[in-house]
Amino acid sequence: MQIEIKDDFDLEKISLSGQCFRVRKFDNGIYRFITGDNIIYIQEAGNQKFNVSCNINEWKEIWSVYFDFDRSYRDIFEKEGKKHPFIHKAMVYGRGLRILHQNPWEMLLTFIISQRKNIPSISKSVEMLASKYGHRIDTEYETIHLFPSPQEMTYASEDELAKCSLGYRVPYILDAVHQVLTGTLDLDALFELNDEELLEKLQTVHGVGKKVANCVALFAYGRTACVPIDVWISRAINNDCKGESPFYLFGKNAGIIQQYVFYYKKYHL
Repeated sequence: MQIEIKDDFDLEKISLSGQCFRVRKFDNGIYRFITGDNIIYIQEAGNQKFNVSCNINEWKEIWSVYFDFDRSYRDIFEKEGKKHPFIHKAMVYGRGLRILHQNPWEMLLTFIISQRKNIPSISKSVEMLASKYGHRIDTEYETIHLFPSPQEMTYASEDELAKCSLGYRVPYILDAVHQVLTGTLDLDALFELNDEELLEKLQTVHGVGKKVANCVALFAYGRTACVPIDVWISRAINNDCKGESPFYLFGKNAGIIQQYVFYYKKYHL
């Protein structure tokens, strides 16, 4: 099926954006994204058109939500870019980025894993975890193991998890599994909390601090006012914004602006 996307949308930039770690790019320019049990293969066809491997109902119900197509990123560019000279530069460079709406369980574990790891290392550990515990799906292009559910990780042991290159994060992963399986942490119920309550609740998981909590809030719960502060954002604040965080200028779009800044600082030469 072919669809038209009239808003800002760049597959390459999204794949490198540090919010999703299971995207694969094939030699023919096809990108694969996974969310839950759903897999899509998408390829740019020119003139804002894209070939996609799903039907129209799946596109509307799953992937339009995943890629945040209810929000106009062109409007955000026009509204926010003019407020700060460095932010404008970052937004021009990263134009085409979008905030993905991802699975809360996967985001919780993924960003626990992400601590003190670079993106390739995070992706490697996530794939090892999926291969060990997730169920297998064969597609036209490849064999994939989906991200494991808490139930599939019920009997995960420290030794097994350590083999997924998780290091000191193993106890954090086990605590997250335990809290979700026992109902101590109800990930669906967290949608009902306000931003402050959500961040506080996420930090009850062992090993989840402010940065990880903000990542989960932004990329799983769509809390676009939340701004994860990592080394790249800190450098931007200190080196490009004279030590003053610019994110207060952007209100509910602050987390979206953060994504442009992250991409600019990480990839701009």
